[in-house]
Order: sequence, then C-alpha cells, then structure tokens
Amino acid sequence: MKRLLILAAAGLVSLAAWVWTGLPSRREVRALLTKTPDQTALMRQREAEARAKKRKPRTVQATVPLSRVSRFLIQAVVSSEDQKFFGHEGIDWQAIRESAGANVKKGRATRGGSTITQQLAKNLYFGTEKSLLRKLREAIVTRWLEDDLSKVRILSLYLNFIEWGDGIYGCEAAARAWFGKSCADLSVDEAAGLAGMVPNPRRINPEVSPARYEGAKKRVLWLMAHAGYLERSVAGLGSAPPPEPEPELPEDEEPAEPPEPPPGPGASPDPGGS
Repeated sequence: MKRLLILAAAGLVSLAAWVWTGLPSRREVRALLTKTPDQTALMRQREAEARAKKRKPRTVQATVPLSRVSRFLIQAVVSSEDQKFFGHEGIDWQAIRESAGANVKKGRATRGGSTITQQLAKNLYFGTEKSLLRKLREAIVTRWLEDDLSKVRILSLYLNFIEWGDGIYGCEAAARAWFGKSCADLSVDEAAGLAGMVPNPRRINPEVSPARYEGAKKRVLWLMAHAGYLERSVAGLGSAPPPEPEPELPEDEEPAEPPEPPPGPGASPDPGGS
C-alpha cells in the first residue's frame, strides 16, 4: 500500500510538471492588460494546416477598441456563447454539466460548455487539439485571465482575435469580409449572423451554406430576445429555441474559401476600450 501511494504521488507530480511545461508564463498573461498579441496559437495552427495541404496561408485581422464594436454584436456573442459571462469566474460548471448530458444523450459531441474566457485561452495559447492535457492547461490560463484582466478586457480580446472564417480573425475583419462594412455599423441581423458563425465559422457562413447560416442566425436572435436584448416579437420565433449548431469542423476537412475582405482601417494599439 505504501509503495502504491508513493507511485501515485510520483505520478501526480509528473502530471503536474507535464501540464505546467506547456503553459505560457504568468507574466505573459498579465501583459495582456495593455499588450495586444501579434499572433495567436490558433493563427499559427491554421497557417500550418494550410501549408500541409499545399494552400497559401492567409491571416486577416484588424484590432479595434470595444467602443467601435456594434452593441448588437456584443449582445449577440454574449447571448449565444456565454450568457453568464459577467457573473462567473471563468468556468461555467452548470453549462459543462448540461453539455455533457446533451452529448451523452445524442451519442456525439453536439454542444460545448466553454465560456468566453476559456475560448480566449484556447485561441491565444493552445489551438484546437482535443485532449485532456489541453483542457487542464486551458483551465489554468482561464483562471489567470480572470484574475489579471477585467471582463471588459477579456471580451475585447476575444472579439478581436476569435476565428470568423478561413484566415479571418476578429470582428472588424469579419464584418468587412462578410458584410463589407465596419463592425461598428453592423445591424441586429448581421450581428446575429456573425455570432451564429462562432461555433464553426468555416462551415457556418453565408458562402458555404446559406441555410445553415440562417438557422444559426435565427437561434442567436432567439437567444438575444430571451436575454432581454430584443423584443420577443422582433425575433419572430416560438417559445422553444432553434437547434444547437453543429459540432466543430473536422481537422481533415478542407474549409471553403471566404470572400476577400475590403481594405479596412489600420489596427488600433489597444482593443481594451469601452
């Protein structure tokens, strides 16, 4: 028994060391208070995937302060991705339990429980690899982000660096690519459409599948109305929400080419405005 306990303790120490070696430094995370990343782990991953498939990598991203983001887009993203964002401390345990239950019931991954902060940690530092190790590291960085940054700063970084199509990152590049306008000028429908793309932007978009895109947009409008951002009659939907979005795009599936975004304004040095 003593030997087993020693082996178990040694295993836990080894696991902790393995998890720790793959983390960014705490100083690097804390620097996000004022520093805007040049490139994220997800950007590097997508570039490597493109090269592996003999495609030319592309990255289109423009940073804007939160004051230049349509309030409809902020409301749409919070409503659809993390309704408890301003109340939780990084992880929504209830959402994780509900997600696990839904996935077990359907026998496949149809629903995620990640918060905005968890998604930001994944995009900035780890990419989309599916493993318990990544989730453990993601949980640690999520805690650091919540401790070191304000909710406004976390949301600003998220909106400026999330993937919105093949090679398209951030709300400004997305608004210009898909609608030919600044993200400050998005309508309710356009904002709901962009938010609906978030779970699977290389598949759920107006170019690849208009029907799938419209369904995702309708769901976001329902969620916005349910959260009180829109009159329920405006959403034009029933009492039950539309279906959940599909699972993420398989890593071996080739994404469709999105439209080339029109030239936009230069990047702002600080995405943390309110």
